[in-house]
Amino acid sequence: MFKMRLLGAFTLALTLLACSKPTDEIASTPKPLSPYAPKPLAVYAVNYPLQYFAQRIGGDLVEVVFPAPADVDPAYWSPDPETVAAYQRADLILLNGAGYAKWAATASLPLAKLVDTSAAFTDRYVPLTEGVTHTHGPEGEHAHKGFAFTTWLDPILAIEQAQAIEDALVSALPEQEDILVENFERLQADLLVLDAELRIAFDVLADEPLIFSHPVYQYLAARYGLDGISLHWEPDEAPSDEMWRELEELLTDHPAKWVLWEDTPLAETSRRLTELGLGSIVIDPCGNTPAEGDFGSVMLENVDRLKTITEQGPPEGS
Repeated sequence: MFKMRLLGAFTLALTLLACSKPTDEIASTPKPLSPYAPKPLAVYAVNYPLQYFAQRIGGDLVEVVFPAPADVDPAYWSPDPETVAAYQRADLILLNGAGYAKWAATASLPLAKLVDTSAAFTDRYVPLTEGVTHTHGPEGEHAHKGFAFTTWLDPILAIEQAQAIEDALVSALPEQEDILVENFERLQADLLVLDAELRIAFDVLADEPLIFSHPVYQYLAARYGLDGISLHWEPDEAPSDEMWRELEELLTDHPAKWVLWEDTPLAETSRRLTELGLGSIVIDPCGNTPAEGDFGSVMLENVDRLKTITEQGPPEGS
C-alpha cells in the first residue's frame, strides 16, 4: 500500500521502495520459522506504535504484547499489579521515553530488559510550554507538562525508535540478524513513504495558523513547519462556554481555519466551529490499538483526510 501510493508523489523515495513490500503484504507473510526454532521472544510495549514496530521487525520471532485497554490513553494508563508482573517477566520491555507511561519509572522493572526507544534523540524532544491539569476518560486527572511524547508522529523519529527496537532484538537473537535487519529496512522504507505523503499533504497548511484540539501534535508541527496552538478539548466532550470564549479570543490573534482532532468531535461542537469559520480534520495519533487496520493504514487514512478536506477548503462562518 505504501509503495503504490508513493508513485508520482515522492520520486526520491523510489529507490528505497524498489525492494520493499506493501505494509499489508509484509504483515501477512512473516518469514516462517524452522520447526526447531526457539520459543518467540516475549516483548512488552507501553504503546501501540512500539508494538507495531516490534512486530513488523520481529515477525514470528517475537510475541509482542501491549496490554492497555482500548478505552484509555496509554500515556496516562497505570497497569494493575498482575500486568506489571507480566512486564517484569518479559524478555524485553519497550519504552517510548519523553515522559510517556510514567508508571514505568516506579514499577521496579528489570533495567537489563528496558529499551528506551527515543534515547538517541533526547536533544530533539519538544518541550511543553505550559502545564495544565485536567480530567477526561477513565485515566482521570492528569497534567501536560515536561516534554511532548507522541514522538512517533514524526516518521523520521519513528524510524529511530524502530532502529532501537531492531538493535535490541538483534542483541537478543543474534542468529536471526539477517531476518531482523531485512524486516527493519522494509519498515523504514514504509515510514519514509509516510513522511513524503505527510509533507505533501501538510504543504497546503504550512503557512496557515492552526488549532490543535489537544497537545499531541508537537512533533508533526516540528517536522512539517506547522503553526499550531494547542487547546485542551476532547472530541467526545462538549466544550464549556468559557472554552468557547477562550477560542474566540484566541482567533483574534491566531486566525485559524482548521482544528486538528484526535477523533471525530461531537456534532454540536462541529456545528459551532463551522459558525466560526473553522473546519475539523481528524489526525489520529494511533497511540492505542486501532479498531480497524494497523498503524500504517491509520496514518495513510490521516493523509487521505488531510488531502480531501484541505482541497475542499474550510467552511464559511456565519
